[in-house]
Amino acid sequence: MEALDLDRLRQALELAELSVGLSEPNPRVGCVIGDREGHVFGSGFTQAAGGAHAEVMALRDAARSGASLRGSVAWVSLEPCAHHGRTPPCAEALLQHGVSRVVAAVSDPFPSVSGRGFEQLRRAGVEVTLASESPGGEEVARLAREMNIGFFSRFERGRPWVRLKVAASLDGKTALEDGRSQWITGPSARADGHGWRRRAGAILTGIGTVLADDPQLNVREVSTNVQPRRAVVDTHARTPATARILAGPEGAIVYVGATAETRLIRSAGAEVCVVDVVDGHLALDRVVADLARRQVNELHVEAGATLSGALLRAGLVDELLVYLAPIVVGQGKGMFGLEPPAELALARAFHFTQIQAVGSDLRVLARPTSRAGA
Repeated sequence: MEALDLDRLRQALELAELSVGLSEPNPRVGCVIGDREGHVFGSGFTQAAGGAHAEVMALRDAARSGASLRGSVAWVSLEPCAHHGRTPPCAEALLQHGVSRVVAAVSDPFPSVSGRGFEQLRRAGVEVTLASESPGGEEVARLAREMNIGFFSRFERGRPWVRLKVAASLDGKTALEDGRSQWITGPSARADGHGWRRRAGAILTGIGTVLADDPQLNVREVSTNVQPRRAVVDTHARTPATARILAGPEGAIVYVGATAETRLIRSAGAEVCVVDVVDGHLALDRVVADLARRQVNELHVEAGATLSGALLRAGLVDELLVYLAPIVVGQGKGMFGLEPPAELALARAFHFTQIQAVGSDLRVLARPTSRAGA
């Protein structure tokens, strides 16, 4: 793959980042249109659902410059769509403007698009280059997949990418024994955490956290165009009607068992979803699957040790997002409610994907070792 192609695809990925907190549930896509000599005519990124996709935004930007696009090249971070959804097909728009070559980082996993965008372009005589299939393009393809890791997860696995966030002391305590936890980490880490909330289609917590902390679980520390849905795992419908998580125009989704009395939380605006109860607990795989049906790509979990441990035990956690504060608490509440393994070799294994200082704290990202290629 040519150096210019790689540079333009990286630029498209930078543009795609601007769709975070804007395009949900659609994928985050960036597009650059130019020529083989290195000139750029236009660029754009995907807008809010129902609005223009990245290719159309780039075409509009190019039109303002007055440049002729006949024989031009489009570099796009995801395969151009080829179906009529809320908007017309992007592949068709590129053809109408005379684009003669399309370079894409990865193909689209959405069944109505997957491969069809490339097929439509090739049938019309457009040269198509796919980074994921080109020597030297593997890294930019990997980054493009990471940009939309939840979108890929939803269509390839039928469930969101589940990211579990925890803030703890160096000795792994999330709160004092009496439950006080404000604030273990500093303001920079808290703002950073809201940035990760912003990436999510929904934020999930448990009834224990609702009763103990009465959280809002929305995005406040960073700007966003779209607030994630909020969801509560609450087997017996104990969420108070006055809970702050139920406030707002959409309320929250409350997952309950079949025998729960839900009249009060329904009257408070909650959307109640009944889930099977197994061994006295909600079937968390059903909760996660339901959120996928609601077009949630990335599920951000902020919960206590009980729900966090249950998600780990069920094998539903794809990524840990851990903030470590430079303090030692001693006795206190732990991160995960898990039974210890019979021996260390049987402990749940993760590999670190990133360790970074955020203010005075550390942000650690880790994924289950068995999912290293996810």
